[in-house]
Amino acid sequence: MTLKSLLRLFIIALIITSCGKATSEKKAENLVAKDTTTFNYNVEQFADIKILRYQIPGWEKLSLKEQKLAYYLTQAGLFGRDIIWDQNYRYNLTIRKALESVYTSYQGNKTTDDWNAFDTYLKRVWFSSGIHHHYSNDKIKPGFSADYLKQLLAETNTTLEGDAFDVIFNDVDDKKVNQAKGVDNVGLSAVNMYGPNVTNKDVIDFYKAKKSPNPEKPLSFGLNSQLVKENGTLKERVYKSGGLYGSAIDEIIKWLELAKGVAENDAQAHALGLLIDYYKTGDLQTWDDYNVAWSQATTGNIDYINSFIEVYNDPLGYTGSYESIVQINDFDMSEKMKVVSDNAQWFEDNSPLMDEHKKKNVVGVTYKVVNVAGEAGDASPSTPIGVNLPNANWIRTAVGSKSVSLGNIIDAYDNAGSTGRLKEFVNDKEEFETEEKYGQLADKLHTALHEVIGHASGQLNPGVGETKETLKNYASTLEEGRADLVALYYLYDPKLQELGLVDDWKKVGMAAYDGYIRNGLLTQLIRLNLGDDVEEAHMRNRQWVSAWVFDKGKADNVIEKIVRDGKTYFNITDYAKLHDLFGQLLRETQRIKSEGDYAAVEKLVETYGVKVDQKLHAEVLERNKQFTSPPYSGFVNPVLVPETNEAGEIVAIKVTQPKTFEEQMLNYSKKYNFLPETN
Repeated sequence: MTLKSLLRLFIIALIITSCGKATSEKKAENLVAKDTTTFNYNVEQFADIKILRYQIPGWEKLSLKEQKLAYYLTQAGLFGRDIIWDQNYRYNLTIRKALESVYTSYQGNKTTDDWNAFDTYLKRVWFSSGIHHHYSNDKIKPGFSADYLKQLLAETNTTLEGDAFDVIFNDVDDKKVNQAKGVDNVGLSAVNMYGPNVTNKDVIDFYKAKKSPNPEKPLSFGLNSQLVKENGTLKERVYKSGGLYGSAIDEIIKWLELAKGVAENDAQAHALGLLIDYYKTGDLQTWDDYNVAWSQATTGNIDYINSFIEVYNDPLGYTGSYESIVQINDFDMSEKMKVVSDNAQWFEDNSPLMDEHKKKNVVGVTYKVVNVAGEAGDASPSTPIGVNLPNANWIRTAVGSKSVSLGNIIDAYDNAGSTGRLKEFVNDKEEFETEEKYGQLADKLHTALHEVIGHASGQLNPGVGETKETLKNYASTLEEGRADLVALYYLYDPKLQELGLVDDWKKVGMAAYDGYIRNGLLTQLIRLNLGDDVEEAHMRNRQWVSAWVFDKGKADNVIEKIVRDGKTYFNITDYAKLHDLFGQLLRETQRIKSEGDYAAVEKLVETYGVKVDQKLHAEVLERNKQFTSPPYSGFVNPVLVPETNEAGEIVAIKVTQPKTFEEQMLNYSKKYNFLPETN
């Protein structure tokens, strides 16, 4: 059978999106639960959250040594779990400990509205790894009073007092990450990556003064540290053994050492050794050396992500959030999709970018479909569904990158969803049928093109600094929008059919364009409270991309806004012209990045990506009331259980599933609690 034929048969098994976890959400209209007759993917739902399970296909095919490697890496990830809680907010660990003490000790009436509200609040805090919403960044509001919590604390002999108690109910630190224009973003963000009284200017000036030994290979200053003021002087508290979070990092190191001992090959062992050295020293040159080695270690059945990586939780984009994902390679599916990375240079050469912004030699892009064996930190319970790393521009250019799609995570989403919201928000029967037939394939191709081609595309002009320095608080949303635009531009291109990726490139492109515009202008609004601005970087990018092409296409009525029976719809009238508009915007976003044009990115995002039409928002929320399924989903992790012989040697590792969300969260807090409440 030909490669093209195999691709047509197997591509449905592919994946969906992201470089960071925020884009892990499937299109909002598809998040409606349904029962399955085999594996039960659904665990429970509460507030705006749905909890799912995922399986680990292929686990039984791994050798015992490979299973040990996956197990050790999973344990390494979990032992760092509490780091993300403290990074998210300085009182999170104190609050969690108290709430869990109440939850496990309270012997009173658990049928009251107050107790149910407490139960829901704790689950929301567990899901968000803290008291701020995982997506909106707003502080989670409890449905019970301060007096009721005081009663629970007294009846369970639990202590929670002072600011750690008050902050649950007051308006202090109400935003984890504040991305508003014209404010002190660091000062107004509750995230614990900066100490009290540290300002935007402090951060920018501090890191601007740091110089890399090789300017062409700039170090990721600030990636693994908390910047604080001591007696008026700025100082970094580095995340490392013996430093900040050292007690948890020492446990991570211990399990990484075990993983290194069962590495599949020398390249993998070398990379793990460098990661261990990085955790021991906190040295950013070692971090770069590790990323180069990790990018080049492309063989084997097991791979992983572990450390301080994505910078979305830092209002200025310097400090990385702790995360871990352990992956089992799906070699068969990865080989089918190798065609995307093999043609990376063609996509670059034929893009609408200015010639000086195109890479002359796109190198080292690998794209794999993997199955997750375990996640922790910022990747859990809310998970990405695709990852492209490393993030350093110079490593991507000189060495390359790894792109992965998390196949079993997407399978879980697809098996736990249906089309209720889709029917409500599509304009007509034709749009619905196109989405039903081609939508999943369009989403999966969008992921591949976004991760493999999008993030690998383009280059900075000589002498222009790193994007986080030039574009500051707009860097993340600009980069995600730029990668989206690369994908959108090529999703309506006959090249996809020529490569054997689709049977009907126009229909797939139409489904992709319909879905993107519908989500960007309508359905993602269900995730916001009425009156809110758009804050999260990926939501912003979907809105500014969609709103820009809608605005620029008005003269030709490329996208028409239709109001029918009091309901708003968006209908694309000319897909070819929309393709051209996506190309124009891609060219401009790459220019902004390549030139470091802060004024232009600020105008683009603030004009199109932040404010919401309140009348339309109210309408969308009203139309959405008929659906009981929450707009956000996340996962419990399978539990890897080692079996040992009399000598204590592991002889097998079994995969089990947690019964409930609270069972897993309480077990994690008991087993992986290696940080003090205050760090």
